[in-house]
Amino acid sequence: MSATLRELAQEFSCRLHGDPERIIGRVGTLGGAGPDAITFLANPLYRAQLAATRAGAVILADKDREGCPTACLVHERPYATYARIAAFLHPKPGSTAGVHPSAVLAPTARVASSAEVGPQAVIGAGCTIGDSAVVGPGSVLGANVAIGAGTSLVARVTVLDGVRIGARCIVHAGAVIGADGFGFAPEAGGWVKIPQLGSVVIGDDVEIGANTTVDRGTIEDTVIEDGVKLDNLVQIAHNVRVGAHTVMAAMSGAAGSTTIGKRCMIGGGVVMIHSLEICDDAVFTFRSAVLKSVDEPGTYSGTLPAEEAARWRRNAARFRKLDELAARVTAAERLLEGLAKPQRQQKKKKGK
Repeated sequence: MSATLRELAQEFSCRLHGDPERIIGRVGTLGGAGPDAITFLANPLYRAQLAATRAGAVILADKDREGCPTACLVHERPYATYARIAAFLHPKPGSTAGVHPSAVLAPTARVASSAEVGPQAVIGAGCTIGDSAVVGPGSVLGANVAIGAGTSLVARVTVLDGVRIGARCIVHAGAVIGADGFGFAPEAGGWVKIPQLGSVVIGDDVEIGANTTVDRGTIEDTVIEDGVKLDNLVQIAHNVRVGAHTVMAAMSGAAGSTTIGKRCMIGGGVVMIHSLEICDDAVFTFRSAVLKSVDEPGTYSGTLPAEEAARWRRNAARFRKLDELAARVTAAERLLEGLAKPQRQQKKKKGK
């Protein structure tokens, strides 16, 4: 769809500089946008491209306005504003209410009249599908699953018994919600399976990436709070709790019974061992190994290659003392320098 800059400024609370009647019909990049497109500047690494942009308008912060050669929409959060304008200009096709003839529904399933159930979907006994929800092609819901209003299971999503998913969520293709957690008790050289009796509870406005897995709890539920965003190929083990508005990038995972706080940012490939407590607003960079609880907000990094376990533990303990050791070495160097200085001065006097 299209809109004038005046309409976009009013709709998204921006300050407009430029022709209010310019019509914008799409989004583009700083380097590739044409006169009918709007783009944005949020990362200073791309500021050099601003002067040459051919875009019809640029969404940017006030500090960047002076260098903009075209119309601009000024907002203190240009990236988030771009995201909203992009969604406005490029709306997703609406769902088509109704149940496809090839879908299989249990007689006790309750599907809202405005919901869509796609081809070859299977919906188990006692399920509830909310208003305008979408159960995409090939998706399978076990018994007593609840899907909130406006939530979309894109395709081939598996949601197992008792799982509850809130409103306006997106679950991408191949995700599995509510599979058994990895629970086995050792016995006489073998393993006894521990029944996984809990389920999974997912809040509102959550997005779960393709082929991501969220395991059901052993006794109590695994919980994903409101606004969480999980990338593709993320593993959430049994009884994990992920706090509201936390984001986890691809290939990251949290082992059983770990609690992750609100608004955390977890980079790709980060691993967390079991039963950790992670505070709110913690950031973990790419491939960090989180081996102990974190109780102070901040940015954390670090991983070491695998080696013989006892040696690795000794080295890890020494690694934590590197700051202390560096300070001691510096102090020793200064002491030695102080002791050597009189000797050098004495040698100079003898030389004279």
